[in-house]
Amino acid sequence: MRTHAQAVVIGGGVIGCSILYHLTKLGWTDVVLLERSELTSGSTWHAAANIHGLHDNNNITRIQNYTMDLYNALEAETGQSCGVFQPGSLYLAQTEAREHQLRLQAAKAKYYGLNFHEVTRDEAERLHPLVNYDGIRCIMFEPSGGNVDPSGVTNAYATGARQNGAEIIRFCPVTGTEQQPDGSWIVRTEKGDIATQWIVNAAGLWGREVAAMAGLTLPLQPTEHQYFVTETIPEIAGLDRRLPSVADRDGEYYLRQEGKGLLVGAYEKDLRFWAEDGTPLGFGHELFADDLERIEPNMMRAIDRVPAVGTAGIKRVINGPMIWSPDANVLFGPAPELRNYFCCNGIIPGFSQSGGMGLLAADWIVTGESRYDMFAWDMARFGDWADAAFTKARVGDQYANRFKIHFPNEERSAGRPVRTRPVYETQKQMGAVFGLNYGWEHPLWFADTPGTADTDGFTRQNWWGPVGDECRMLRENAGIIDISNFAKYRCAGPGAEDWLNSLFANTMPKAVGRSCLTPLIGVRGGIAGDFTVTRLGDDEFWIIGSGMAERYHQRFFNALPLPDGTVFESQTVSMCGFNVAGPKSREMLQRLTNTSFKTADFPFMRSKWVEIAGIRVLALRVSFTGDLGWELHCAAADQPRLYAALLEAGHDLGAGPVGSRALMSLRVEKGYGSWGREYSPEYWPQEVGLERLCKLDKDFLNKAALLDVLDKPARERLVVLALDAEATDASNADATGGEPIFKDGVGVGRVTSGAYGYSVGQSLALGFVKGVDAGQRVEVMVLGRAHGATVLESAPFDPEGIRLRG
Repeated sequence: MRTHAQAVVIGGGVIGCSILYHLTKLGWTDVVLLERSELTSGSTWHAAANIHGLHDNNNITRIQNYTMDLYNALEAETGQSCGVFQPGSLYLAQTEAREHQLRLQAAKAKYYGLNFHEVTRDEAERLHPLVNYDGIRCIMFEPSGGNVDPSGVTNAYATGARQNGAEIIRFCPVTGTEQQPDGSWIVRTEKGDIATQWIVNAAGLWGREVAAMAGLTLPLQPTEHQYFVTETIPEIAGLDRRLPSVADRDGEYYLRQEGKGLLVGAYEKDLRFWAEDGTPLGFGHELFADDLERIEPNMMRAIDRVPAVGTAGIKRVINGPMIWSPDANVLFGPAPELRNYFCCNGIIPGFSQSGGMGLLAADWIVTGESRYDMFAWDMARFGDWADAAFTKARVGDQYANRFKIHFPNEERSAGRPVRTRPVYETQKQMGAVFGLNYGWEHPLWFADTPGTADTDGFTRQNWWGPVGDECRMLRENAGIIDISNFAKYRCAGPGAEDWLNSLFANTMPKAVGRSCLTPLIGVRGGIAGDFTVTRLGDDEFWIIGSGMAERYHQRFFNALPLPDGTVFESQTVSMCGFNVAGPKSREMLQRLTNTSFKTADFPFMRSKWVEIAGIRVLALRVSFTGDLGWELHCAAADQPRLYAALLEAGHDLGAGPVGSRALMSLRVEKGYGSWGREYSPEYWPQEVGLERLCKLDKDFLNKAALLDVLDKPARERLVVLALDAEATDASNADATGGEPIFKDGVGVGRVTSGAYGYSVGQSLALGFVKGVDAGQRVEVMVLGRAHGATVLESAPFDPEGIRLRG
């Protein structure tokens, strides 16, 4: 056994073997995989191993198709069969919402050059004659869908890795992991120790236990999961071809051919958690006792759809464990608090994603960053607030609603609230409908009746009208937006200015009270973050960034050692904030302070410590609404008093509370980008209009990568689109993000944000396009159907910034 390695992968399931294989493909051949038992132990060996290419997230669609394409190439490369069956998959829509989802996926498939298309009932009956298509509104067919052999795929990755120089050691449990002062690790096993630069935790059911060895807590919870395989079905035995799988997600089951019978699996409402206090170390290839009564409602729906299921005997039942994250996506990426510790845990559709997951993990480890923006997978999307109770509640909801559509703007209530601000109860009594942002409850919109909940769908929902009222109130008078969920930091000390200049691309403000906007540059030269930095004193700065990216950004902050005597600390918990914006915001605030808020005394992008209603507040003359406005940051204990004073001062001016859904509309009207949508490591500064904020006369983090991309022409550019009123009114829907953009039948871009612009009377979208100029016509695929749109020359609201700076 090697005693030194570039990386040690812990876990010999399909994901661990894929990561090992992909590391070797990127040139890291001095790598080791440690498996506590036999390869595929845990969850891999009993997986149904279905594969499909389409996903609601565009980048996950890309890596799933990479995975499906890889399997045949892997067989040819290694000589190890992956047991690939690709008879196709039929996707059935029983509801209008499911039809919207499938049509949108078909539009995305066309944009990405994938084969996913609608078929008639006659064609579907020819493809799968055992299905009863009554009540089906829409049928899509994915010719490459199917399934693979779990053991075959895992061993193919393992064979490929060994052929490239990797070592795989079975029956070798890890007993400890210890980080060394230089950032490297010692992995301890019963067979000896291995010194390594990187640890990869791909330990599956034991991911929690392996993480705990490094002092890391992962929000994971296993459940039981059942599927069964029928005896031979004569109609199938008589065919000379394999039947396509059936995705009847409205029926809450999955179904495909297995041998000469059918495999049927279900995610039942009456679920069973398992191993809440830790996965037994002796568990391996065991299964749980059958409990088909729990999935009987799902089975009956499957029988209604495919009557042959009801007449066939059951050959075997598989009831085994799966381990879930709170949102059913993998916990992926380097742990921000540790050096060189990579997690890949909580994978559910492992055989659809194994290749892409291995590729992106190897990418990140070898080059320092994944080639795609995968924040939807990034483990940093959860913090220590995602405790055991939250995780269990969310996993229960995810399991029981596995096939429920994830609608745009949907907010699920399971496990909430977790973190609240002092004004939470007040806002709740005012009718606030809350969303979740990195654990924090924040108002999405305000209903007339307390206790109102969102309705969900692809079309305009119950909040569409009230959000319009909030937007118009702010644009005509003023609005009060709770921005406490923004990430807030304080940097102070003799080295603060130099450290921040070495971190951010823009030059830090020289004068006290001045602010600047600055990008944070990623390893590949893209936009890893956007921040507002304000100089509070000679050696003190206030930094504001994306709230949901607070843990994500720790990786960049930790990349640069702080100078002696300098501190950089989060203030997100201890400080709260409100944005007061709109044409009457100055008049409203002036009622509460003796400090002059006139433009001459308080210009745009300036800040001051002031007293508002007797409360010490840091006031910044900025506004994400694109309107006249100030951000007010106060101590958390002072938030209720400040909120009450603001509401009272604004009452007779026609001002009131405004939620984040309105803020989305207001910033889209202004053409402002948002991190995670328009700003991400995938996009270059010159593609999003931030290149002017990158000051090349100084050194800063990843400057060399930035210089490399700035030498290249923009691949695409961020634009504002106005959708035709006739189309959006007829469909009762606006773009929400992810919709493809076509011109003359050719894909030219995609939407990143969409909203109705209430104060400009237009349905709007922000998106990236290539080869399209302002004024030209395109088609945006809202609900998967073409909606005519025009690329605008500039933002429709206050393009000159007159109100913003007035």
